[in-house]
Amino acid sequence: MEAPKLLSEHACFGGVQRFYEHESREIGLPMRFSVFLPPQATQGPVPAVMYLAGLTCNEETFMVKAGAQRVAAELGLALIAPDTSPRGANVPGEADSWDFGVGAGFYLDASQAPWSRHYRMESYLTKELLPLLTNSLPLDAERIGIFGHSMGGHGALTLALRHPGLFKSLSAFAPICAPTQCPWGQKAFSGYLGADKSGWASHDATALMTGLPSAPYPGGILIDQGLADKFLAEQLHPHLFEAACASVGQPLTLRRHEGYDHGYYFISTFIGDHLAHHARALAPVDR
Repeated sequence: MEAPKLLSEHACFGGVQRFYEHESREIGLPMRFSVFLPPQATQGPVPAVMYLAGLTCNEETFMVKAGAQRVAAELGLALIAPDTSPRGANVPGEADSWDFGVGAGFYLDASQAPWSRHYRMESYLTKELLPLLTNSLPLDAERIGIFGHSMGGHGALTLALRHPGLFKSLSAFAPICAPTQCPWGQKAFSGYLGADKSGWASHDATALMTGLPSAPYPGGILIDQGLADKFLAEQLHPHLFEAACASVGQPLTLRRHEGYDHGYYFISTFIGDHLAHHARALAPVDR
């Protein structure tokens, strides 16, 4: 497995913020990602949390806007932020709209041509990027969490539910909770997965949770949602995921915040709570 190319490095709260590029075998193109290593990483492997960003974002958005590094340094957490889609695939129409194609990979493997060749974000993240990072950086492969925002919240919820045991902790900001029932999801799934809706539910967090025999995260899932979010009513549907969690006994803390919208001012306000949630779940188990 070829080591990623370091593009830039910046001292940050006693740790280091890095930006990388590598040749992805799953995507078939160069992919970029960013990593924050806390100061504790100089002493040995640390737990890490992967953040999946939303529509139109990239591997820099979270690291620049969320204000997460200070808290992550205090807690001894590494942060991983991949890009949101392939870049340079040159699929006809991939840059025609902001909610499909470039910057909108939806964290799944497309099954429909021409998208299926390069738009393989699920396999990229779970089969390639995580092993690459745990093999090349001081990260503890047994203590990895996942969270995300909007489309990335959808990605975090679905990847955590589709890959049991891979992620030990889970949270989300304003996630797309039921993509089969909202315009963003229906557009993306139609393009990436095809008109046959029978396979859509396997990428829908609400449907995935509903079908489980027991709670996959007994320690709890944390979701924050702003009530001034202009996408809440039409696109996000957290109440549906809330009901699905209740149906299988999955502990869920769903916090609804008056006055907060869909952006990074909202995320930066509550990022500390999310990182603390992950740090608790990823703490070493006494043997």
